[in-house]
Amino acid sequence: MAPLTLPMPAAHASGPPIAAPLPVALRQHAVLALDLGTTTGWAVRLTDGSIASGTAAFRPSRFEGGGMGWLRFRHWLDSMAASAGPLGSVVFEEVRRHAGTTAAHGYGGFLAHLTAWCESAGVPYQGVPVGTIKRFATGKGNAGKDAVIAAMRARGFAPADDNEADALALLLWATDARGGVQ
Repeated sequence: MAPLTLPMPAAHASGPPIAAPLPVALRQHAVLALDLGTTTGWAVRLTDGSIASGTAAFRPSRFEGGGMGWLRFRHWLDSMAASAGPLGSVVFEEVRRHAGTTAAHGYGGFLAHLTAWCESAGVPYQGVPVGTIKRFATGKGNAGKDAVIAAMRARGFAPADDNEADALALLLWATDARGGVQ
């Protein structure tokens, strides 16, 4: 995956010094952060620098086939990309361990559809380990859900639940110079 910003020149490099107050990708493209699941938390930094966030439910109803949630997820990705402007990148919470088989299967399905969508749309994507996100947001890699929610509220956001809080923390990690764009 291509880096989100251009590297700053070394002190001994030739040419005039370059100052980049915002990551280059943020000037032209939106960044989408996702906490994947049947209730997906999302946060997006738009091209003007503003941030929007929320949750989206993709659980199939009682009278639908099991694949309907994933079809709605792909449609939601299409509409998010259209409304957010050109997506420069997608970051998602990379879960390496699940509490149960159903959760693992669900996450794998969402991950497969997300990566296939990104590949077909030409959007770079990156998974970020859960501990990295929590450490960035709270200072502690094994922080609980309430701690992440509190950390996002302390930064001025009002997440409705832990899914939205995780997506906000991930977005801040991805767009902060000390986080994802090192």
